[in-house]
Amino acid sequence: MNPLTLSLILTTLFTGTLITMLSSHWLTAWMGLEMNMLTMIPILTKTTNPRSTEAATKYFMTQTMASMTLMMAFTINLMYSGQWSIMKMTNPMASAMALMALMTKLGMAPFHFWVPEVTQGVALTSGMILLTWQKLAPLSLLYQMATYANTNLICLSGLLSILIGGWGGLNQTQLRKILAYSSISHMGWMLIILIFNPTLTLLNLTIYVLLTLSIFMILANTFTTSMASLTLMWNKTPAMAIMLMITLLSLGGLPPLSGFMPKWLMIHELTKNNSIIMPLSMAIASLLNMYFYMRLIYSSSLTILPSTNNMKMTWQFTNTKNMAMLPTLIILSNMLLPLTPIISMLE
Repeated sequence: MNPLTLSLILTTLFTGTLITMLSSHWLTAWMGLEMNMLTMIPILTKTTNPRSTEAATKYFMTQTMASMTLMMAFTINLMYSGQWSIMKMTNPMASAMALMALMTKLGMAPFHFWVPEVTQGVALTSGMILLTWQKLAPLSLLYQMATYANTNLICLSGLLSILIGGWGGLNQTQLRKILAYSSISHMGWMLIILIFNPTLTLLNLTIYVLLTLSIFMILANTFTTSMASLTLMWNKTPAMAIMLMITLLSLGGLPPLSGFMPKWLMIHELTKNNSIIMPLSMAIASLLNMYFYMRLIYSSSLTILPSTNNMKMTWQFTNTKNMAMLPTLIILSNMLLPLTPIISMLE
C-alpha cells in the first residue's frame, strides 16, 4: 500500500476512535464509529485476495447493521426524552438496542459469528488491529452506559461469550481463529465487571491489548499462521518460542504473570458484591481457553528435537522482521503482577 495512503487511513482510524471516546453526544459518537468502520475496509483488504475481500464484506455488513441499530436506539431515546447525551438514555428499549449494537461491534455472544471468519481471512497485522484497536471505541461507549444498562442482559452475554470463546477455540488449528475466540472470551470478562467496577474493565482491556499485540508480533515475526507451522518455531527461533509460551500462559491468566492480575481483581470485586456463582462459573469456563493455549504451547515449545515430527526439517535461515517494540511489550505483558497493590489502591 502507498505510504501516503496508509498514513491517511491510519490517521482517520485514530481520529474516528478519538472522536467516539471523547464524545458525550450520540451523533458525534456515531460519526466516529462510522469513520472507524470505513477506514478498516482498506486495512482488511491490504493483501488483495478473495479471502480478504470476503472478510471485509462480512465486516462491513455486520458493522453497518450494528450502526443502524445504534442510530435507531438513540433516535427512539430522543423521541421519548429529548436528550442526545450518552449518559441520559433512560428509555429501556433504546438502552437494550444500543447495548446489543455495541455488543455486535465488539463481537460478543450471541453476535460473535463474524469475528473468527473476518480475522481468519485477513493478514496478521490487520487481524491485530481488528482485535485490539477496534475494541476501544465501542467499549468507551459501554463505559458511559454502565450506570443504566440492562444488568441481566450484560451478565448473560458476558457468560455466554466466555463459554463460546472457550468452546469455539477447542477444535481450531488456525492461530488467527484461536486468537479471535480468545478475544470473545476476554470481552465477556470485561463486560461482566463493567457493571460492578468500570475501572477494572479498563485494566483488563489494557492487559489484553498488550498480550494480544505481543502474540501477533511474535507470529508476524516468525511468519506463523497455523499450528502446523507453529511446530517449526523451536527449531528456527527458540527465543521466540519461549516468549510465545510465556505470553500465552499470561493470556490464560496464570500466576505470577500479568494476565493473572485482572482476573484476580475481578474475582475479588465480584465476591465483595456477594456474587459467588458468577466468578466461579467464569473461572471454570476460562479453563477451556487454558486448554487450547496449552495446545499452542505444546506445538511451539514442547515438541523439540529429537522428535519424530517431520515438520521440523526446514531451512534455518529465514528473513525475520525487525520488531523494535517486541521486548518492551513482552516485559509489560508478563511482569506487571508486582504492581497489583498500587493498581488496586488507585481504583
